Amino acid sequence: MGLAMSVPQLLIILVIVALIFGTKRLKEVGGDLGSALKSFRKAMNTGETDEEPRDGQKRLMNEGDEQADKAQQQRETEQK
Repeated sequence: MGLAMSVPQLLIILVIVALIFGTKRLKEVGGDLGSALKSFRKAMNTGETDEEPRDGQKRLMNEGDEQADKAQQQRETEQK
């Protein structure tokens, strides 16, 4: 009921879309959509692994930056 479609109906729609846009354009759109999904998934996965330090302090600079590492080490030694 509603939006349920059978396989022949989907094939007819696919043929009409291919005739309107052309197969080359559909290939480009499919590639763009695939790369967008890939980057979205990558961003979601890195968002889950990037957590704040347990002591609640946030890094002020990008990871890998030597100044940030030195500042973090200095804060840790001050706390001890």
